Amino acid sequence: MLLQAAHQVAGSQQYPKGALYLVATPIGNLADMSLRALHVLSLVDVVACEDTRVSGNLLRHLGLDKKLIALHQHNEVGSAQGVLALLQAGQRVAYVSDAGTPAVSDPGAHLVHAAQLAGLTVVALPGASSVTTAMSVAGDVHAQGFRFLGFLPSKGAARVNALRDVLGQDHSVVLFEAPHRIEALAHELAEVLPQGRVTVCRELTKQFESITTLDTIAMSDWLKADANRLRGEFVLVVHGVPGSADAQTLSPAMDAILAELVRHLPVKQAAGLVADAAGLPRKALYDVALAHRSVDQDVGESD
Repeated sequence: MLLQAAHQVAGSQQYPKGALYLVATPIGNLADMSLRALHVLSLVDVVACEDTRVSGNLLRHLGLDKKLIALHQHNEVGSAQGVLALLQAGQRVAYVSDAGTPAVSDPGAHLVHAAQLAGLTVVALPGASSVTTAMSVAGDVHAQGFRFLGFLPSKGAARVNALRDVLGQDHSVVLFEAPHRIEALAHELAEVLPQGRVTVCRELTKQFESITTLDTIAMSDWLKADANRLRGEFVLVVHGVPGSADAQTLSPAMDAILAELVRHLPVKQAAGLVADAAGLPRKALYDVALAHRSVDQDVGESD
C-alpha cells in the first residue's frame, strides 16, 4: 500500500534515465521517509550507499530489493567512476548515506562533482536532515543565519581554536558530537563562550529524543546529572550573540595592544592573540585588526 501511495503521488513527475538521484533517508524514525524518495528508490536500477548493510536493512523495511554499491568516505573518489559508467550507460542510480541528506556531512560530494563534470543530471530529493531539524527547534531569535561545522577536530587545541574562530558572532553554529567526546565539548564551549547559550539535541527523531536549551556554563553539570544524557548521537546549536564584537567592546588598553601588534605581525595572528587574551571572537577582532592595518598603511603613504 505504501508503494502504491508513493507511485500515485510521485509517479507523474519525470525521472530521466542516466541520472543520479540523491535521496535523503530518515535520521532515526522510519516514518520520515518521503513518498517521493520511496518512489525513486523503487524506480532506480542501482543504489549506491555509504554502508550496504544499513541501506540493505532500510530497503528491506520498505519492501525493496536493489543492487547495492558501497560508496563511502574511504573509496568515494574511486567508486564514483563506476557509478558514472552506470549513469553513462543509461541507468538510474540513487545515492543514500546511512542517515539524513547525502553530501552534507556524509559522503556524496565527490560523486556529485564527478557527475556534474561529466555533464550528467543530478537530482536532489529533499528530506530528513539533522542540521535543519536541530535549527528548527533551537529557537535562536538572535541568529542571522547559521554556520554548519559538523564534527570538530579530535585534538583539544585544534578543537578550541576552531570554536574560537566561529563562536560569539551573530550566527548560530551547528555541531555534531559523539558520546565519548560530549563532556569535553561541554567544557570547551564554557571556556570559549562562557556567556553563551546552546541547544543540545540528542537522538533526534528517535524514541529517546531529548532537546534542551541551556547556558554553556551549565552544560557540563547537566550532562553529569543523568547518565542517559551521555548516550546517543548529538547535534548542538550554539546560539548567536547579538551585536558582534567591534572596537567598542575592546578596552582602550587592549585596542592599543592590537594596533601595535598589527604593525609587526600578520593581521590574523595579531587578532588571534588579542581575541584569546580578551575572550572575544577572532572574526570580530580580525575586522578591527584589519582596520588598524589600513590606518597604518594610509599614514605610511601620506608620509
